[in-house]
Amino acid sequence: MKLCVFDFDSTLMDGETIDFLAEELNFKEKVSDITEKAMQGKMDFYESLTMRANFLKGLQEKRLNEICHNLPYMPGAKETIGELKKRGYKVVVFSGGFRNATGFAKEILKYDVDFSNTLHVRDGTLTGKVGGEMMFDFSKGDMLQRLQTILGIDKNSTMVVGDGANDRSMFKFAKTKVAFCAKEILKKEANVVIEKKDLTKILEEELCM
Repeated sequence: MKLCVFDFDSTLMDGETIDFLAEELNFKEKVSDITEKAMQGKMDFYESLTMRANFLKGLQEKRLNEICHNLPYMPGAKETIGELKKRGYKVVVFSGGFRNATGFAKEILKYDVDFSNTLHVRDGTLTGKVGGEMMFDFSKGDMLQRLQTILGIDKNSTMVVGDGANDRSMFKFAKTKVAFCAKEILKKEANVVIEKKDLTKILEEELCM
């Protein structure tokens, strides 16, 4: 068995979920600026996430789900996941974004399981609070180590794919570290860099172990 862990936003999905949500409330520019700083490693991820989630206060849960169920997926995402699974990989998603998006995408893209965050809802409306499994800069690396232990998979049988600073922690525990259309801070820690928005490049390069 082998393991491939993908980031979701700007990796499997073409864009940032929270930016699409903020656009609904006319806060896209403010939220996008914070997102960019976080992905470049210029801002603590937990601080940036809680700050951005607060901008979503008042958004209706129904509208949240409508947006999350209509996100644009990255070219080649479904095909790449399907091929990796044929090659014996368990395919997992770690996302600093939200279960409303990753849980729905799982049924479309067919990865095995997702770990992400949850936006708090009261009476059908977002409160601006957020919690979950991927709240901190270290969360992805911590979860990857635990997953490797459960599955009996080591670093040499692990590939990770991401684009931003909060993916660095999982890069430490994988042999193949793919920076996909990534920020410079992540490229520095990768051993594979893909600049084209086409996830099948992972397969073309024969990076699979």
